[in-house]
Amino acid sequence: MVQESFTTINGNKIRYLESGDSKHAIVLVHGLGGSAERWINVIPAFAKHYRVLVPDLIGFGYSDKPHADYTTKFLADFLAKFIDVVSADVPSMIGSSLGGQIAARFASTHHNSIKKLILVSPSGTMKHTMPSLDAYIMAALFPSKQSAKTAFEMMDGTGKKIDESIITGFVERMNLPNAKLAFMSALLGLRDAEVIIPKLKKILVPTMIVWGSKDSVIPIKYAKDFVSSIPNCKFYKMDGYGHTPYVQNPDRFVDVALDFLLDKNT
Repeated sequence: MVQESFTTINGNKIRYLESGDSKHAIVLVHGLGGSAERWINVIPAFAKHYRVLVPDLIGFGYSDKPHADYTTKFLADFLAKFIDVVSADVPSMIGSSLGGQIAARFASTHHNSIKKLILVSPSGTMKHTMPSLDAYIMAALFPSKQSAKTAFEMMDGTGKKIDESIITGFVERMNLPNAKLAFMSALLGLRDAEVIIPKLKKILVPTMIVWGSKDSVIPIKYAKDFVSSIPNCKFYKMDGYGHTPYVQNPDRFVDVALDFLLDKNT
């Protein structure tokens, strides 16, 4: 069972999903313009082994969206506070896209606060846009079913039909008060962020990079920046998939992730 819960961080109401009763926790971090729903298809499988905690990052989803500079530092600091508030003692963490960059920043400074780290097509080294990313930005700023459908089809890269709930949920959330302002602030924060490479070198926990071979948002060529910079790092290419392989093939993604997370030799 996946439970919807709310907590308060610095006076802001934060929404998150939770499942599983293990003493071992895992935190799943969504990307730009996303929400906890992006992970919904993998939560049940992870809940067999972990207490799964999936926040709507501050400024996104159904969490509060205060007026703030949504820099990666601001979001990484939020993540640290969230983990403390929900009492997730030394969790593992999976971050996707912007969520991957946030998770990487968190791991680079909180060496004793995380067990293992998986980054899925993380942002942080690509400094230009791609057509699919441009389409996604337009869909966020001018949300409609058609603009969202076009953007998600481009990001998917497989030609398969996009689940209607993904489209309608995205449009609904982007029409919430201050959603567009938070989105643009985070986007500008990404473009103005300091070079991430030095921080990657400070990540001391076992890490795995997962990248879809057909990722048109952040092409797979950027994987080498992360793999070569993080000291204890593995790499897994998901052939035939785009920017969010955990949405496109959740069973395979979970198998790959758990092989790494549950391996006592890493």
